[in-house]
Amino acid sequence: MMRAALSIWILSAAVCLARGDHDHLHENNHDHEPHTEAANTAINLQLVSSANKEFAVRLYKMLAAQTDFQGKNIFFSPTSVTLALAALSAGARGETYRQLFNTLGYASLTQADTDRAFQTILTRFNSSTQEDLRAGTAVFVKETFKPKPGFLEILKHSYLSDAFTVDFANTTASKNTINSYVKEKTNGKIANLIQHLDPATLMFLLSYTFFKGKWEFPFDLKKTHEDLFNVDEQTKVSVQMMNLEERFQRYYDQNISASVLQLPYKDSKSMLLVLPDTGLAEVEKAITQNHITKWLKWMKPRKTDLYLPKFSIKMSFSLKDVLSGMGIQSIFSQQADFSGISEERGLAVSEVVHQATLDVDEAGTVAAAGTGIVMTPTSLERVAVMKFDRPFMVILTESNSGDILFMGKIVNPNIDD
Repeated sequence: MMRAALSIWILSAAVCLARGDHDHLHENNHDHEPHTEAANTAINLQLVSSANKEFAVRLYKMLAAQTDFQGKNIFFSPTSVTLALAALSAGARGETYRQLFNTLGYASLTQADTDRAFQTILTRFNSSTQEDLRAGTAVFVKETFKPKPGFLEILKHSYLSDAFTVDFANTTASKNTINSYVKEKTNGKIANLIQHLDPATLMFLLSYTFFKGKWEFPFDLKKTHEDLFNVDEQTKVSVQMMNLEERFQRYYDQNISASVLQLPYKDSKSMLLVLPDTGLAEVEKAITQNHITKWLKWMKPRKTDLYLPKFSIKMSFSLKDVLSGMGIQSIFSQQADFSGISEERGLAVSEVVHQATLDVDEAGTVAAAGTGIVMTPTSLERVAVMKFDRPFMVILTESNSGDILFMGKIVNPNIDD
């Protein structure tokens, strides 16, 4: 008998997410006092945020340890991965649910707590004031497959999901439908997400993020020049090196022998650039979410002559083996329990694919155009030079919460995949 296939695809386009004001969330339990409900919501949101940071670093380390990524660029959105898996967990039961929740770090929470937290997170993502961004989910269901109404309602209410009925047997038409949806949600950034689609697919769950923003301190186009980037001791490549002298928040972490610089956008998001004194491998092994929290807390402004290469990265890879290695095996097995999605037996995840792109130039991220004039005050203060001319880490955070939105490393700026 052909086994039913549940496909989970995770799309992350561009660089960052958003934070802003959000509407008051509808609470299921009306017996509690309003201030108690608000306090509980805030506590649960903090627990989910902390768990997401820990998961982000664990996922990065798992990817960096993969043979396929040795000596290569990495870029992904841990926020998009957790968004898709949290939405999936709403339909999981038994051991399948336990593995998902424990691996995501939500063991101390209920599913309802997690759903409300993600509703708050997504509301913030989509309430930007200055950046062009969006985030959400979508579910594509086979015409003859009947998900439980309660599951679809959770996706719609908490994960801002759109729902569509498609004929997966007609792989060309269903691919076009999904690709067109993704293309629209990412402003054409991702135009052909799906190459192949299994006609046995019953449901296709998608999470997407998109961001286009500008630097708070744009780089001067006239200062961009050709320079060398040291991929390793034997390999040097030519890059377009941007240059900007400004007061940036910085921190030197003696424990991992690395310098950290915060490059802010025109809102509460920023890019953390981590430059090790020597090799990147030791930093990758040592780094934890506590390091990132410490950096954001103890950074101090320091006048810096920054050199950063322009680069564009597009990553597309499977997360199936990585998630299995992190403790989520049941969703891919014959023992998968998704009875919260449908009463139909034999439902399992066939694949988890992640795609992310990052474009960094003088104006900001993606192909954003902008003009800026930076005036540096005259000072006797010594100007420190920070030149990213060797492999470095990139961590995109929400500055107020410290949430890790995107993460990766640049080994060779000239290779985009």
